[in-house]
Amino acid sequence: MAGGSLDDAKKNKKDEFYTQLCDIENELKHYKEHFKDKVVYCNCDDPRESNFFKYFIRNFNRLGLKKLITTTYINSPIAKTEDLFGERNVVYKVSINKLEDINDYDLITNELINKIVKKRAKKLFGDKKYKPGDFRSNECVELLKQADIVVTNPPFSLFREYVAKLIEYDKKFLIIGNINAISYKEIFPLIKDNKLWLGISIHSGDREFQVPKDYPLNAAGFRTDENGNNFIRVKGVRWFTNLEHKKRHEELDLYKKYNPQEFPKFDNYDAINVDKTADIPCDYYEPMGVPITFLDKYSPEQFEILELGIVGSCNFTCNKKMEILDKFGNATGKFTMNAKGTLYRKWDKNIDKKPPAFKDCETGDLYQSIYARILIKRIKNEN
Repeated sequence: MAGGSLDDAKKNKKDEFYTQLCDIENELKHYKEHFKDKVVYCNCDDPRESNFFKYFIRNFNRLGLKKLITTTYINSPIAKTEDLFGERNVVYKVSINKLEDINDYDLITNELINKIVKKRAKKLFGDKKYKPGDFRSNECVELLKQADIVVTNPPFSLFREYVAKLIEYDKKFLIIGNINAISYKEIFPLIKDNKLWLGISIHSGDREFQVPKDYPLNAAGFRTDENGNNFIRVKGVRWFTNLEHKKRHEELDLYKKYNPQEFPKFDNYDAINVDKTADIPCDYYEPMGVPITFLDKYSPEQFEILELGIVGSCNFTCNKKMEILDKFGNATGKFTMNAKGTLYRKWDKNIDKKPPAFKDCETGDLYQSIYARILIKRIKNEN
């Protein structure tokens, strides 16, 4: 079922997407060995509504956590409507060092969690530049310095800046974002250098997120449950992490043989185009352009990441003035350089299902622009 996108949320500054507990559990179960004796920080989470906080407090002793820190934020709907300290719009932190005699997962109810929060909550005040609870504020940065691992669903509109802060302070993390974040100039170099990779449990499709009751339900996939809570389905969701897991070292089984008709070369880069990750030829060791979803199957022992096939990230071998064609292949009278800064190849009516997208103004040749590609190369292995 189609839904909204995290890019839409970014454009509209709608950052209130609450991750469901089942999605958190499905991912976190693969990293249990990373959390023993560690300080975990959920820095975008009101503990009264965050399933990240609920997961860690219910598994505090099972995981052997050293400490759990959570900070809420001024824009939280609960912060606006509930008066934890006898006043509204209060932002606070909750720190937990020990949970005695709380080992039964099923006995840790929402009511008990709220009691723990009220007992341990302390106000945050922000600073001259940032509001209370903002992950960039001095208070939250000081808490970040204490943390070993950060786990949360960060603001979609600030994803670049959020990751930069984690990298600046050399933190381990497991966070949710959009697959298109791979193409961000701030994110892709981290992927290329094996400083960031995708998680395990989400590889395709969409995920359901709870949203505030005043959130516009204009997506195709939404529902309201029996308690009046609103949910929407969001496309292109992925976990991003720098925690090691076995899955990323599993090599992809390849079976197709290379032939130039099925794998034509780009016109502006010396590499072949591969439309599907599963179709990567088993006998080809030169550069190739693959979809960004290739990273779901990427093993650093099997492939080398070369570049990102977009302008500013890739050294194109030629540059043409082209006329932009409409979706039917007709002239529009509008022009661009180098197919809007993407990889492209000559249009072939025998293999291309869609009409051409560009026409060379000098030669009249027709071209097909290729959606975002990661340029990779097989690593030769004696085995």
